[in-house]
Amino acid sequence: MAVAWTTVCSRLPVSLDRLVRHDAAGIGHGWPNVASIVTVGSAVLDRVYTLTNLPERDGGAFVTDYAERAGGVAANVGCALAALDHDVGVISRVGDDDAANTIVESLSDHGVGASRVRQGDGASSYTLVLRGPDGDRMIVAGGDSVPQLRLQAGDRDRLRGADCVFTSAYAPDPVVSELLDLHAAGEIDTLAFDLAGPIEELEGRGTAPATIDRLARSADLFVGGAVAARSYLGTGPRDAAERLRARGASRVAVTVGADGAYLAADELRHVEAVETDIVDTTGAGDAFTAALIDAWVLGDRTGASAGQIAATAAAQNCTAPGPRGALPTREELPEA
Repeated sequence: MAVAWTTVCSRLPVSLDRLVRHDAAGIGHGWPNVASIVTVGSAVLDRVYTLTNLPERDGGAFVTDYAERAGGVAANVGCALAALDHDVGVISRVGDDDAANTIVESLSDHGVGASRVRQGDGASSYTLVLRGPDGDRMIVAGGDSVPQLRLQAGDRDRLRGADCVFTSAYAPDPVVSELLDLHAAGEIDTLAFDLAGPIEELEGRGTAPATIDRLARSADLFVGGAVAARSYLGTGPRDAAERLRARGASRVAVTVGADGAYLAADELRHVEAVETDIVDTTGAGDAFTAALIDAWVLGDRTGASAGQIAATAAAQNCTAPGPRGALPTREELPEA
């Protein structure tokens, strides 16, 4: 039975306590003011299998643990931004099942508004997360609830009132195309995009290559992992960052896991990863992206400073299980 959406989906206001903590953390010293942010796309259920080993092709492994957690790039980035004291809402679509309850309740638990998360027929979208003993993982996605997402009039009103809109390549192409149109018309102030997966993974359910080309020319922030960037541009991470910036994206970040990230705006910089005791790398990239939006897009940090902050956020989130296991607060991130 589905949850009572009027109860779960009500937006949580930014409390006076949060505003006081935010001011103490450094307003006027490079940190952004509390912003209204909308993330658009995937809010899913992660089915996590901990394995004795990540199998090679034609190999095998044994399941040592199983857990279910809320996930999805748009939802994870939204939760990470809410942990940094922003006013965040998610636009997504879930199914008519118990997984939908888990997905929406987790957003509410993290202080993220879910009033624009719609419920449709069928099962909620999901991911199968295969996690190795050292925290590395493989992810396989399925389900139709997110691919069937389309923007509605109320969504557009919410988007027009936001300081920043974030989406990823896991959002359906008609949705991302419309976000681009709104951005081009000046109805969305700031648009951040994550090329979250390789091009072949997106076919039929995510953002199309032609739309990604448009994003590369106009996004205020274009983020991608090394694997996704290579699938799109056929080149390594450093060159990918330079090429994406040359195409027109205002800020670019290409992440390389333990080898850090390449950031490009006025100049190209390499940021080292932050060493930590890794428990689970799931969601590290989403924590990195959220911190970049906070410090580089909404704040006035330099690329080098924002990259250091984002690398710290990603590392901290790897110290606990799940994509939102250890999301940093503003006080836990470096000031420089």
